[in-house]
This record gives sequence, C-alpha cells and structure tokens, in this order.
Amino acid sequence: MSEPTAITGPDVPRPPVPAIPKRSGDRLTLAWYTDKVVAALVFVGGISAILFIIGIFVFITREGLPFILDTLKPWEFFGSPAWRPTSENNPTYGALALILGTASVTGLAMVVAVPFSLGAAIYIAEFATGRVRETLKILVELLAAIPSVVWGFIGLSIMNPLIIQIFDVPVGLNVLNAGIILGLMAAPIMTTIAEDALKAVPDGYREAAEAMGASKWQIVRKVVLPAGKNGLMAAILLGVGRGFGETMAVLMASGHSINIPTSPFDSVRALTATIAAELGEAPVNSEHYRALFTLGIMLFLVTFAINLAADIMVRGKGRRK
Repeated sequence: MSEPTAITGPDVPRPPVPAIPKRSGDRLTLAWYTDKVVAALVFVGGISAILFIIGIFVFITREGLPFILDTLKPWEFFGSPAWRPTSENNPTYGALALILGTASVTGLAMVVAVPFSLGAAIYIAEFATGRVRETLKILVELLAAIPSVVWGFIGLSIMNPLIIQIFDVPVGLNVLNAGIILGLMAAPIMTTIAEDALKAVPDGYREAAEAMGASKWQIVRKVVLPAGKNGLMAAILLGVGRGFGETMAVLMASGHSINIPTSPFDSVRALTATIAAELGEAPVNSEHYRALFTLGIMLFLVTFAINLAADIMVRGKGRRK
C-alpha cells in the first residue's frame, strides 16, 4: 500500500476570502450629500454666536465711530453729569450720571440677587428632595419667564407706593426700587445655573466627606461650594450682565431722572434706558444719534471686560492649583 503524499504548492486549500462590496460606479449617494449638508449646518451653528457678536460690534462701531473721532470730549463724556444732547445753543454729552446710575442699580441688584439665588440653589441641589425639589425648580423657571415689562409694572404700581409708605420719601421710583426689581429678575437665571453647577460636583466628594463624619452643612460649605465655584461665578456674571443690559424694567422703576446717586432713594437714569427712550426721536446720523451708539459701544466693552476679567481669574485659579 502506498504512503499518502503531502499536498503542497498551489494545491493547498485556502480559506475563502470575503468578497469586497463594490460601489456602484463610485457614484456619490444621497447619504454622502446628507452628511455634508448636516456637517455644514452644525459648523454654521457653532460659529453663529461669534459671527453675531462680531456683527453687532461692527454695526454699533460704524454708527458711533464718527462721534468718537469728531465730537467726543473724554473729560466731558466721562466727567460731566450734564446730558443735554438736544440743546440748540450748547449740546453736552456728559455720561457720568448715566454710568453711575447704571452701576448703582446693578450693584444693588446683585446685593439682592446673589444671596437669594445662591441660597435657593444650595437648598434645591443639596437639601430638597423628591416632589419639593421638582416643584421649586418649576417655580424658579416660571419666574425667569416673566417679561421685563411686567416686572416694570410691579415696580411702578406696587413697589413705588410701598417704598413711599415705608421710608417716607416723596418718590418711590429710585435706585432701591429698580435694584430690587432687577435683582428679582436676575435671581431665577442665576439660581438655575448655580444649581446646575452644584449638581455637577461628583458624588464621590460628598461620600468621602460623609465617611469622615462631616455634617450636611459642612459638606456644602467646605466641599461642594469650593468644587463648584467656577459655575457659581458664571451664574453671578450672568446676573451682572443681565443688570447692565436690562432696559424696560429699569426705565419704569428707576425714575428716569439724570442724577448722580447719593442714596438708594435717588431717582436715576441708566445707560440702556437712555438709549431706549431717545433713539427713536434722534435724527438719523445726527450727533445725538451717534452719541447714543457711543453709549452702546461703552456698554458692549464693559460687558466684554467683565467676562474677560472673570475668565482670566478663573483660569488663573485653576493654574495655581
């Protein structure tokens, strides 16, 4: 009987190779075009905020730059409280009273809003549970949805006589009224962002503190708040931006009187309220018209500087750690 011979060379059986699907003539299909269109839309959506900010700045700069180059007197604009742009003999464009009025209202609003919003955020995020938490979150969101003109009516019809009665002052439309209204307007948004920042702190931090015997308040004060400080700062900054940019409620509750405030009971005029009240009556391309756009440029730069300074501060703390 003959011995079996080994199969070598090309006669060795090989495993089948899976067939590679061929594209039909390498044609571009509808799915390819759909992916490209969606990618373009996502890209446009991602850069739209930057484009809008640049467009707004270019627009207000184009309208206000002629006033800055030809008419603006820095010592008068920043050092004089006399805002008389419609004077026929001697128009003056002193914005000192407007700047101080805006700063006083916003500062008082933050005094009202920051403790209220942080306290509400801490309670909702760390102490409230179940239905109570959900109910409070809904109520806070409903407060944020109230239009600014409604808040202005509250300041005009409720806070005005209340301040007159309690403090025995002749007028209740003043810094105190506008600051309280603006603080209540900014608090809901600040509360929502602050609560999200506190919930973003990992549960492991809380569990480790509990294992060391810390109480609930000690965990919040020494663990949660330091860990979520960046988000809390973002919430406060958003409130400051809301204070600088609010128009209608401040216009209705502040008294709209050009004064340098020396007490919370003084009526003031804000930058935004001045722009809203006078822009519709100012002749296009007049000095008055361009001066109002200069106020808009200043508002834009102040808001940008606040956010930039806070971002630098937050990043600096992160690097030191």
